[in-house]
Amino acid sequence: FVEETGVDVDKPQAASAVNLDKNSILLAITAKNQVIYGGREIGLSGIGSVVRRQIQKEMLPVIIQADEAASAGILVRVIDESKLAGARSVSLAAQVPRS
Repeated sequence: FVEETGVDVDKPQAASAVNLDKNSILLAITAKNQVIYGGREIGLSGIGSVVRRQIQKEMLPVIIQADEAASAGILVRVIDESKLAGARSVSLAAQVPRS
């Protein structure tokens, strides 16, 4: 199951967007560069403990919902923190462009 992040983000569009596994660790980055998990702000420092705790049960992919206005630097740091915590797969959520 996917645990919703609790915030709305304006995801960028990508022609290559595909549906990902429903069992995942869902992180969000808001337009104000807040890192959200499970409806609460965890910041960059909270990513490692969240990812480690979740992958102890099952090796789940991390999916990041980043607002289009979020800083690329913050996005890179969220990816890095997720991988350093042991995530094997980190993906970015995007919208399929409307035809």
